[in-house]
Amino acid sequence: MGTKIEISNFNSWLPDNNKPIIISGPCSAESREQMLETGIELSKNKAVSVIRAGIWKPRTRPDIFEGVGEIGLEWLKEVKEETGLKTCTEVATTEHIEAALKWGVDILWIGARTTVNPFSVQILADSLKGVDIPVMIKNPLNPDLKLWIGAFERMNNAGITKLAGIHRGFHAYDNKPYRNLPMWEIPIELKRILPDLPVICDPSHISGNRELLQGVSQKALDLSFDGLMIESHINPDVALTDASQQITPANLAKMLDEIVIRNEFGTKDFELKLSSLRNDIDDMDHELFNILSRRMEKTKLIGDYKKENNITVLQLERLRSMIKERIKYGENLGIDAEFINKLLMLVHKESIRVQTNIMQGK
Repeated sequence: MGTKIEISNFNSWLPDNNKPIIISGPCSAESREQMLETGIELSKNKAVSVIRAGIWKPRTRPDIFEGVGEIGLEWLKEVKEETGLKTCTEVATTEHIEAALKWGVDILWIGARTTVNPFSVQILADSLKGVDIPVMIKNPLNPDLKLWIGAFERMNNAGITKLAGIHRGFHAYDNKPYRNLPMWEIPIELKRILPDLPVICDPSHISGNRELLQGVSQKALDLSFDGLMIESHINPDVALTDASQQITPANLAKMLDEIVIRNEFGTKDFELKLSSLRNDIDDMDHELFNILSRRMEKTKLIGDYKKENNITVLQLERLRSMIKERIKYGENLGIDAEFINKLLMLVHKESIRVQTNIMQGK
């Protein structure tokens, strides 16, 4: 995927050059008192640089609390003046953007339900032309990397260069134990394609449960995410939205103290040893590809033989017995059964494609 996006240096718009950047605050602004109390407590933690709050809440059904509206931006501004924390909120319409800019919100974010619709993203991008403000974009509800990247491209085309991604997980019918599946491989691929793009993890929406927050947060930082967005409420048990995934500022501080921040680079000796091990893996990968190439040559011979004898490509009994035997063999070598199954299915899919082309004379 050829993608070129102009991205401003992360440290040029994030306060205090903190890394990892910690963004926290309630899922929803509910009252002036709630916002001030939460903000003041969060400001006592030097790791927290930005306070977040939902002002307009996109809810599944219309009879559920949908946010306090613009008055919440007034409370957010008061928190900023009282604590010095930067502020951020979600916007989904041009009216939201106008109100957020009027009340001096420092950072905007686009939610998952908006990212999924290119028409909506384009309208927001058009509204931000000529505006110098950071925009963070959450992944779409469905695991569609091109759709996510498209949202960054639309913002970039409008002149927005202060960009960041927010990984909040993906919806699936069976998410357990999570609210949204992490599917870490997708934000990792985003970072590979857009190496200058900061990517922040939202453990709250991945977890859906405060008991899982620390584990997800640690995993994100172990994978070199640039920060965390964690929902915090002065009294989460009575929160009007997403009560189960919010934690108090005090518990947030405790959790952050327990998280291990790992170094990106090691000593010279470490790097030399790591380089040697990686060279070994490179050689093994080349050997693996050579084996796969030879395997595909055998697959072509089988395809030719089946065509000569008018035999179907797919033979399920062979597939079942092959997978069963390979999983058992792999497990004896200490390889995870689920990984073996996924790998074999990919190889089998390619084998079916090759043999089908042979049958069709391609």
